[in-house]
Amino acid sequence: STHIPVGEDQVQHLELAQDLARIFNYRYGDVFPEAHALLGSTRKVKSLRDPSAKMSKSDTQTMATISITDSPDDIALKIRRAVTDFTSEVTFDPETRPGVSNLVTIHAAMATISVEEAVLQAKGLDTGAYKALVSEAVIQRLTPIREKFQRLRADRAHLQNLLELGNRRARELAAPVLAEVRHKVGLS
Repeated sequence: STHIPVGEDQVQHLELAQDLARIFNYRYGDVFPEAHALLGSTRKVKSLRDPSAKMSKSDTQTMATISITDSPDDIALKIRRAVTDFTSEVTFDPETRPGVSNLVTIHAAMATISVEEAVLQAKGLDTGAYKALVSEAVIQRLTPIREKFQRLRADRAHLQNLLELGNRRARELAAPVLAEVRHKVGLS
């Protein structure tokens, strides 16, 4: 693949792969294409408990993250307890109001609207009422995804078949490249 969608925090891994491909290609001839990062234009979602840090599934604070497996009640609780400030008006200013701005970012992403539209929808709401609006947008967006995830996870036979199919397909795609690599390095 020549263009790979990655998050900003994964660029260094892609750069390492690029370096390895360049070294191999220089030494043995062109085998591996140069990969380029495709970075999305989406904003980073921040931790609900520490809006200076990105939301991460490895965060030890369960109240800091929203997972697709979270129940609607869990999502509402986490957003209700999200860190904000003491100004009740909802505005978007990541520098001075990171907590509220994070909620606006989440709302905009889940409702597939612009940040400006999210702020307009919040007009007249205090942060408490806005958290309820954000919760509803998140729940509405994630519920069908969570339900499908649970259905798929419950069908072990289907998952096993998909794994086997993926394994076969990956081997088929990799075999010619691996054969060429073995030939170029003298292992065939």
